[in-house]
Amino acid sequence: MRVNRILLSASLIVVALVVQVSVLARLHLPGAVPDLLLLTVLGLAMVYGHVGGALIGFAAGLLADLAPPADHAAGRYALVLCVIGYLAGLIKPGNGKLKSATGPMVVVVAAAIGSTLLYAGVGALVGDTAARNVGLGSLLFTAALYDLLLAPFVVPGVMALARRADNDPLAETNSPSKKTDISSGWLSGGTGLRIGGQRGALGGLKGGLKVKAARSRTARAGRIKGVKRL
Repeated sequence: MRVNRILLSASLIVVALVVQVSVLARLHLPGAVPDLLLLTVLGLAMVYGHVGGALIGFAAGLLADLAPPADHAAGRYALVLCVIGYLAGLIKPGNGKLKSATGPMVVVVAAAIGSTLLYAGVGALVGDTAARNVGLGSLLFTAALYDLLLAPFVVPGVMALARRADNDPLAETNSPSKKTDISSGWLSGGTGLRIGGQRGALGGLKGGLKVKAARSRTARAGRIKGVKRL
């Protein structure tokens, strides 16, 4: 990953985690808590692809596991966001731009439900039965609803920032491909002029050689005919 990608991803993850812990978690909404960290990972993954999405998801989940007031085993949410980031990165379009908002909204709902199920499943493996006490059905519904309502204000902005960081004008100007294109175009233009002059010179030289050859053949023919006359 590029340095600008790492810096942008780290900044967005830290801001999302602080807002989620200090603001969204204190709203005491019924059911689940709006997952701003999940939406940030989704926005970055849909621009950077599945590899970048998996790495960003793992880092974001691990930070959430270690940040207070975490009440679960470390690595649990890191596994969840790593899988979600990888799967979300698989739908990255070839040109990096989405044609409509329907696809991202479907991804948000699927990610909210999938992350809740995966988090509850991993918790069941390690003996955490909190999801059963709260009610898995209400968790799934509220998680999908809250994330869907919050997504239009988060995901497009995160994707726009990620694209802008990737399309850095200074990085593009200093990239080897741009240098190669500029230098090749400049050299081809200069070489075309020189080659054109060389072609003209070669054409004149060939024309002169042809005239000389014709004259020499004529002289030789005259001499041969003269010899024959004699």
